[in-house]
Amino acid sequence: MSKRLPVKERLVQTASELFYEKGYNRTGINEILEKAEVAKASMYQHFRSKEEICLAYLQRKDTEFIQELKSSLNDKKEGKDRVLGLFDFLRDFYYQDGFRGCWCLNTVSEIPKDDEEINGEIKKQKNNFRAFIQRVVKENLQVDNEKRLADRLYLLYEGAIAESQVHMEVWPIEEARQMAQMMIA
Repeated sequence: MSKRLPVKERLVQTASELFYEKGYNRTGINEILEKAEVAKASMYQHFRSKEEICLAYLQRKDTEFIQELKSSLNDKKEGKDRVLGLFDFLRDFYYQDGFRGCWCLNTVSEIPKDDEEINGEIKKQKNNFRAFIQRVVKENLQVDNEKRLADRLYLLYEGAIAESQVHMEVWPIEEARQMAQMMIA
């Protein structure tokens, strides 16, 4: 970790790597501090708790994800190809080194259901992603019920990412893409 980065950025970057790779519960504050080369007192100037670092991690992952997804979709031909590009992006994500599925699903499975702040952030991100898919559908397809189709595509996407992580195989993504193709034909 480069000490040239500001302390807050080093903490978020390090926590993001560790939370995604090892999981939220298996990553301790001391491990984050050691790897980021940050003193505990410096951490407390930016974050009061591990939960606050987790929120920053979730927000960082979401921002990166949406930027990369938009860029990937913009490279696709408008229309059906752009909608199916959601699954092409997911396939490419699967083939990246260190693939561990969805950071939101991983995190939500590790925290208590009464953790309103983290659960709220995850729900917000998922709702924003549903709205994103709805915009992609609206801008690229002529269908009667854009929201219903977008919700179905969202469920296919979410199921594909979860199952590709469980099986550590790409076939769930490929099958979801084929199902999406049939839905929009």
